Amino acid sequence: MRERFANSRSWGLRRGQPRANPLGRAPSRRGVSRSLCLWAIVFVVILGAWIGRVGARNTPPSEGRLEQTWGDRGLEDGRLQKPRAAAVDSHDRIHLVDMSARLQVFDRNGKLLRPPVRTPEFRYGKPTGLSIGPDDHLLVADTHYARVLVYSPEGELLPERTIGGTRGQGPGEFGLVTDAVVDSAGNVYVAERGDLDRIQKFSPQGEFLRQWGSHGDGPGQFRRPQNLAIDEQDRIWVVDACNHRIQVFDGEGELLQMWGSYGTDLGRLSYPYDLVVTDEAVYVCEFGNHRVQKFTHDGVSLGVWGEAGHGNDQLHNPWALVRDSRQRLYVIDTNHHRVHRVHF
Repeated sequence: MRERFANSRSWGLRRGQPRANPLGRAPSRRGVSRSLCLWAIVFVVILGAWIGRVGARNTPPSEGRLEQTWGDRGLEDGRLQKPRAAAVDSHDRIHLVDMSARLQVFDRNGKLLRPPVRTPEFRYGKPTGLSIGPDDHLLVADTHYARVLVYSPEGELLPERTIGGTRGQGPGEFGLVTDAVVDSAGNVYVAERGDLDRIQKFSPQGEFLRQWGSHGDGPGQFRRPQNLAIDEQDRIWVVDACNHRIQVFDGEGELLQMWGSYGTDLGRLSYPYDLVVTDEAVYVCEFGNHRVQKFTHDGVSLGVWGEAGHGNDQLHNPWALVRDSRQRLYVIDTNHHRVHRVHF
């Protein structure tokens, strides 16, 4: 469950614009770097499919125990079409968004609890991030519309609480929004990629406070900050996906920790896409390595669960990871259109 979301005043809804066509412009160094990252991810997807046929090699021993798998591919209510983000509310209800832009709510065992709703617009792309506050409002990273949407616990869109909606590089403007989380004081942190790779911080009233980060591989820089988490000390944890590492910041944007490097061995990462932070450990969902890896807070590996393949306890490019009140993990097995519940 993601951290706190405080009640706030009107934030104003501004409709996003389609992304400008870049054709005809000479590519910038940053644009080339982003393109290389995208092509690398495509390669990982293709490689994962191949590995799934021949079997994973040299996979570290599993430390988790599969409890249940649920989900079927389809567009009917209760079915999934490449689910890409998840959140758990205070009642252990599992919120999912998939490539059909549907927001669906399930119980722990995969039973659909109410009819799905769709985000207002999805022609140009679908959401890639979800989080929940203690009041059980749902924050949706409406990626391609440069904004964060907020829904009530009953699934009603609250337009007055929308953050952003204008594409750009200025304060309060966004490129491709990837995730949003809230600290104990109600401040909102929003990650984005695209025009800029950065984190922006907003007050509980939706006022811009500060930003940090830029595109690159140096300390404090990002190459696709895909997801965020906040711990009990209000530290912001970032999965820096295309740099294959984890970065940790305080609320002012000061870098506190950075660990991780590319690889398939125990302790290394390949396109980390999501994480769960507890008092005891950090769990990282690896899109590229088709697994969940457990770490100490300073980056020492404690084991893995999952491997590439199409079996009951195997994964194909998992995007997301959440944890319920019973300390069980839910792994969003994206390209298998299903969810695994794991005790790790």
